[in-house]
Amino acid sequence: MASTTLEPGVQSASPSGKTFLGHPRGLATLFMTEMWERFSFYGMRALLVLYLVAETKSGGLGYSASLGAAIVGVYNAMVYLFALPGGWIADRFWGPRKTVAVGGCIIMIGHFLLAVPAAASFFVGMAFIAVGSGLLKANISTMVGHLYDGPNDPRRDGGFTIFYMGINLGAFAAPLVIGTVGQKVDWHLGFALAGVGMALGLVQYLVGTRHLSAKSNVVTAPISAAEKSAVLRKAGLWFAVAAVFYTVVTVSGHFTIQWAIWPLSIAGIAIPAVYFARMKRDKDLSADEKSKMTGYIWFFVAAAVFWMIYDQSSSTLSIFAEENTSSKLLGFAFPTSWFQSLNPLYIMALAPVFAWLWVWLSKRGKNPSTTMKFAFGLLMIGASFLVMMLAMAAASGGTKVTPLWLAVVYLVQTVGELTVSPVGLSVTTKLAPAKYASQMMGLWFLAVTAGDCVASVFQLVLGDSVVGSTGYFAFQGAMAIAAGVALAMYRRKVIALMGDVH
Repeated sequence: MASTTLEPGVQSASPSGKTFLGHPRGLATLFMTEMWERFSFYGMRALLVLYLVAETKSGGLGYSASLGAAIVGVYNAMVYLFALPGGWIADRFWGPRKTVAVGGCIIMIGHFLLAVPAAASFFVGMAFIAVGSGLLKANISTMVGHLYDGPNDPRRDGGFTIFYMGINLGAFAAPLVIGTVGQKVDWHLGFALAGVGMALGLVQYLVGTRHLSAKSNVVTAPISAAEKSAVLRKAGLWFAVAAVFYTVVTVSGHFTIQWAIWPLSIAGIAIPAVYFARMKRDKDLSADEKSKMTGYIWFFVAAAVFWMIYDQSSSTLSIFAEENTSSKLLGFAFPTSWFQSLNPLYIMALAPVFAWLWVWLSKRGKNPSTTMKFAFGLLMIGASFLVMMLAMAAASGGTKVTPLWLAVVYLVQTVGELTVSPVGLSVTTKLAPAKYASQMMGLWFLAVTAGDCVASVFQLVLGDSVVGSTGYFAFQGAMAIAAGVALAMYRRKVIALMGDVH
């Protein structure tokens, strides 16, 4: 992730004297940019697996349910994987402001490529969106922090809360608008509408850059000419090897989409493991820092299990919504992509409640430890798939079940998310060794990558006969609950490894 270190003389406040809800005017620019970017991202994602598995005669690509779900999982994984190089590029080459602008342009191009009715263009567009999202995601939150006078600015937490609301407003509206157009009018028109959303966000960003902090232009660790040459040479070599390999596979007639999914899935699992191994072997870390890193691995694995299930909301759960769930409630009919709006709706309703709850419990000395909050999150995400097991059993024989099944599943998952996601961000900053303070946030995002890639591997190996079955949901639900119980049982060991962090 991008560093927040400043050069001497660089001011942190917004250059404009105007305010936005009592905050620096630049917050409005970043709020609107992120809202439109999330609108485009979640709108496209609400359609993605439905388009992949839809029959070709209805305009889809006609993939099997297991393959479609695996593609969506790898795509989600790559978005978070590319956040690491996204932060590095801002630190070494362009600075956060320029990196976000470039990322927004790449995302917009990607969405419009999806609007072209050709499979090759579609997958190139997905790659563009993943790369662009990595560039933008890694830096836009950092730029929010730049608007304030250091970590002790009393407006800082409120500013991030407002920014967080922008994310969820975009995520809530996207399936309602883009999902409806894509499912009811034309798939590719829906994807084009997502591109329009990103274009609006990009225009808002470029017009409002004058309100951003000068910090956001700073390249904190400029790359030297020698380093740049070495990086470009290595990148060119790996690109050439990949290009030659896939050219041979394609020309020989053996290429299928699995040739892309398997290497990416394996890389998404291996990269975090290599990262942890390198950090654990670093002789510059003190014994206390290495102990904290060992403790952090518990949280990382728990988070990976959590996201493995949670991110299937846009794959296996979407397929269940389309094939096994009634799209009518109380006489009102709606597209199945609307289910994707439930999570951001629940977050906007429950996040303030959880923020109040932790403070209320803390004042009474009953605030659960980070370990127990993670354990509770795992129990919730596991329970959500046990509910899905029951829903799938109820749908046997071709019965269309009530939408309330999925409404309950998404509610349980959201409760779990609110005990894992914000808590995980906090414990990451607390346990990070000083040497890896910035990189640790990128490592936290790799938990999503690892979890999504494990899910994709399961889906590819198990195939259509198992993916989406009652046994499929039961096994993963039980696995998550077992992980939550194990974390609770070994909490004293984990707390001991965390040292002075609780």
